Amino acid sequence: TEALLEAGAKRVLGLDRDAEVLSVAQARLAQWKDRVELVHADYRCLDEVLDRRGIDRVDGVLADLGYSSVQVDGEGRGFSFRRDDPLDMRMDRSSGPTLAELLDDVTAEALADVIYEFGEERHSRRIARAIVGARDEGSVTTTAGLAAVVRRASGRRGRSRIDPATRTFQALRIWVNRELEGLDTFLRSMASRLRHGARLAVMSFHSLEDRIVKYTLRELESATD
Repeated sequence: TEALLEAGAKRVLGLDRDAEVLSVAQARLAQWKDRVELVHADYRCLDEVLDRRGIDRVDGVLADLGYSSVQVDGEGRGFSFRRDDPLDMRMDRSSGPTLAELLDDVTAEALADVIYEFGEERHSRRIARAIVGARDEGSVTTTAGLAAVVRRASGRRGRSRIDPATRTFQALRIWVNRELEGLDTFLRSMASRLRHGARLAVMSFHSLEDRIVKYTLRELESATD
């Protein structure tokens, strides 16, 4: 956003689900407060946000997907297994169920599907059974406890390029925040909002997002040929 404003953007409308992230942005962008408006909203609500402001067309859209360092490093957020935090993982802490609440009544079969689909974890069934078993015993209440269960269940021995809990934590974060839901619809909607010569840019950080973005943009390109 700083770069856009420094380059001469007359008006920037910024959305984020996380109120804490918005506070950081508000302070950092204070010198441009007359040209930037920050809104506490899911990016998939951008259509509604634009409509409420009477904006039909835009000069560009930049979607920065995934989570931020504010969330990973934030105490009590539950995004990382590097500290012992409550099982929250919500980007928007003002709404939606926490990870602890979702784990409360999920079956091992449903959880395995989540871990496999969103984490591409080949040991998903074994890990899901271990998590549900530990939950039933009351021994999974924090991120450190959850990570320990996942590491034991993964069966990995010796050194590994990534921590054995990484893929499962990614899957659970995507599940809690419904990160992939509606991404394709958002891209189609925003493409229809662009003025002639405008740009739609997407920053994605894992293959699941990347596949959806590439497939949808190719579809849109084919539709305009």
